[in-house]
Amino acid sequence: MQKSLSKSSLSIILLILLAGIWGSSFILMKRGMETLDGQKIFSDSQVASLRMIIASLVLLPFTLFALKKIKTAKQFISLTLVGLCGNFVPAFLFTFAETELSSGYAGMLNSFTPIFSIIIGGLIFKQKISPNQFIGVLIAFVGIILLMIAGNDLSNSGSWKHISAIVLATFLYAISLNTIKHTLSDFKSMEITALSFGILLLPGIFANFQTDTITVIQENSHAMEGLFFIAILSVVGTAFALILFNRIIALQSTLFASSVTYLIPIVAVIIGFAFKETINFYQIASMGIVIMGVLVANYWNLIFKKS
Repeated sequence: MQKSLSKSSLSIILLILLAGIWGSSFILMKRGMETLDGQKIFSDSQVASLRMIIASLVLLPFTLFALKKIKTAKQFISLTLVGLCGNFVPAFLFTFAETELSSGYAGMLNSFTPIFSIIIGGLIFKQKISPNQFIGVLIAFVGIILLMIAGNDLSNSGSWKHISAIVLATFLYAISLNTIKHTLSDFKSMEITALSFGILLLPGIFANFQTDTITVIQENSHAMEGLFFIAILSVVGTAFALILFNRIIALQSTLFASSVTYLIPIVAVIIGFAFKETINFYQIASMGIVIMGVLVANYWNLIFKKS
């Protein structure tokens, strides 16, 4: 029991830390694209490509060290899938969405990930879901829907095209985390993160040249400001955060790990509020429902599950 409680406590601490990091990522994306007074810096695709290449370069020493762990083509395919679905493609989808959506609203939509995780885990990997997990997910999903309705007061003018981009990104996230849990259990969290980004290094370099990022760095007077926020996003919000995320998956279930996306909107909306994005009572109440769902889905399992 003591060992289980220790493992559970660590999982919860990591989950809260990760929610704080990823919840702040949305405003960092926005600040990479424009200044506080709305002056344009980098385009959405430039922010995404810079994020990928900086994170890949930071992790490169760890990638080279972990290369020996890849023994089969299946492992390489799984790592490539994690890199593309868990990082590369969603990075472009989220920055595109944030050209019209507020960072807080984008954080809310991100919470579709656990729903897709259950569907993919059940249909493809035959993962069993306990009754309390199913009920907890439903409660949290209701909270997310209420958050989205309450989000009408947030500063966003995006169309369904921008909303759909985030929904697609969450579907890809679900594919990635199920792939990690069910096919890469022999790898440590650091190895999964480093190797998946190592695979993305060349695509990241190619994307940077295609989006003409160098010209913006040379000619835009706010480029260094934008690069500062993108660097934080890349190192802390991407590389370090994914190590935490993969560690949580190893400690618990994919459902528990993906439940971080139920907590991210709370952080994203609060930070957005600090940057002049509005927040109201209905959003606060909806956040309470979300937290309740997370507790129902995970609390009893964390306390009583045998290690």
